Amino acid sequence: MRQRLLRIARGPVVIAAVIAVGLVVIGGILRPGFADPDQVVSMLRIASFLGIIAIGQTIVVLSGGEGIDLSVGTVATLSAIIAARVMDGANAGALGGVLLAVGVAAVIGLVNGLGVVFLRIPPFVMTLGMMGVVSGLILVVTGGVADGRAAPVLIDLVSGRGVLGVPGIVLLWIVLTAAVVLLLRRTGYGWSLHAVGANREAARLSGVPVARTRVLAYVLCSAFAAIGGIAMLGYTQTVFLSLADGQMMPSIAAVIIGGTLVSGGVGGVLGTGIGAVVLTVLNSLLTTLTIPESTRTVVNGLVLIVLLAVYGRQRRLRA
Repeated sequence: MRQRLLRIARGPVVIAAVIAVGLVVIGGILRPGFADPDQVVSMLRIASFLGIIAIGQTIVVLSGGEGIDLSVGTVATLSAIIAARVMDGANAGALGGVLLAVGVAAVIGLVNGLGVVFLRIPPFVMTLGMMGVVSGLILVVTGGVADGRAAPVLIDLVSGRGVLGVPGIVLLWIVLTAAVVLLLRRTGYGWSLHAVGANREAARLSGVPVARTRVLAYVLCSAFAAIGGIAMLGYTQTVFLSLADGQMMPSIAAVIIGGTLVSGGVGGVLGTGIGAVVLTVLNSLLTTLTIPESTRTVVNGLVLIVLLAVYGRQRRLRA
């Protein structure tokens, strides 16, 4: 029991959680009010956008084969644009806007998956190309001018007080994380995904549907990117052409900080969620301290390198 507790305490999830709490405490010392409950809730609200997008990124990374999706930012933006047009500020179009946006994103993910699995295009190249394609689609759809507004129900979900002061979007993030944890740990697909990520050939010889498992990973990734983009629309209330483009690199960083092995097969979305919180709190702290953006980028990179060095010393993650 003692050895098990020590392994848990040294795991990436606990390390990331300690870092997140430590950053909040440091922020509270350096800037009074930074650690106030309302400020913490605000940071969690912002973290939820990245956290939801990073759920899908985690699934792709777990699938192995150098799995990565560089198109999540543009997919999230396109989804927000579609949802905003359908909603146009009315609750009547809220459900239709969400379903259409997620559906379009799922088709994009399907194309990504088919390209990676059946055309054998490296994930980096395939999703980088798709990022360009989606960027072009955004210009075609909008004509260079984004329009539409979020439905009041979406605005209330994201910016309202929610339950016991916890915003609805944070609760949704928790529910989605819990659902994916169950998917990965308690379903055949979850076991197949881990098996494929750990050793694709062994999984194939064991009867695991490797191709279907990997393609579905990219579909789910784009679907979660769409949900994250729609959540950002609820926060900004109006949409613009680069709404979620900056979420691509942080989504990958959150996955790594959360302890998911970049080669696949090891990790999970719980750690990714905490990784998203770490990045959000760190950026909030650096912004509060009026640190220049260039320096913030350097600090984020250093944190990522340090954590990778720490995780790399753990036998379980090297195996």
